[in-house]
Amino acid sequence: MGITDSGFAPGDERAAGAEAVRNALQAERSPERAAKQAQFFQTDEGGYGEGDRFLGVPVPNQRKLARRYRALHLQEVVELLQDPFHECRLTALFILVEQFERGDAGQRAAVLEVYLRNLDYVNNWDLVDSSAPKILGRALVADYGGTGVPEVLWELARSDELWRERTAVLATLAFVRAGVFGPTLELAEYQLQHPHDLMQKAVGWMLREVGKRDREVERRFLLRLYRTMPRTMLRYAIEHFPEAERRRFLDGSAGE
Repeated sequence: MGITDSGFAPGDERAAGAEAVRNALQAERSPERAAKQAQFFQTDEGGYGEGDRFLGVPVPNQRKLARRYRALHLQEVVELLQDPFHECRLTALFILVEQFERGDAGQRAAVLEVYLRNLDYVNNWDLVDSSAPKILGRALVADYGGTGVPEVLWELARSDELWRERTAVLATLAFVRAGVFGPTLELAEYQLQHPHDLMQKAVGWMLREVGKRDREVERRFLLRLYRTMPRTMLRYAIEHFPEAERRRFLDGSAGE
């Protein structure tokens, strides 16, 4: 199912295809920036982004292109999402977010289906973080019945695949923003001993987001589990706590 004209402003480039977006990104490529990005995203052998390729296009430029091509047919967006270059995939995800936010119920369902079917290409932390809360999270919140963690998030969390695990946790940001903390807290406890720092940071970040809305909810969670929590996760979770309280958590004396 493609995105119809409904809901899109005049001037959107509906006739364009994936190749037009690729060409626009290629026109802004920077080998120097690409080299820095490859290093930053650890694309060398053994790195979490091993084998990823970059054009060196700044993120704001990609967002601008996504708005310009936001009416791109879903089949063309999928082609872009499956591109080996990181910026093509990120721009495709920005387009999907635009389409999800502007679409009707049928269009949002189509975007969600495309997103879930192509999670293998949402394969770096910025790709996950830019899309999981805004597509998967919002879709789940809209249908949430208050019955714990949605099954699709459990499936992702139990996948033993880093980016799918991070997608599950980041999707709960939409719940937190809606004032629903249960899914975040359940998944945080499930991932409490995750060995990868990118998951530890993600969990700590989501706990911090809970604390922004209800510090006492976060505090109770931490007092129960912080002594067994990885240091990275804990530091992210307590970043906005008062200094004296942060010190107590870090030296193990919180709650005494």
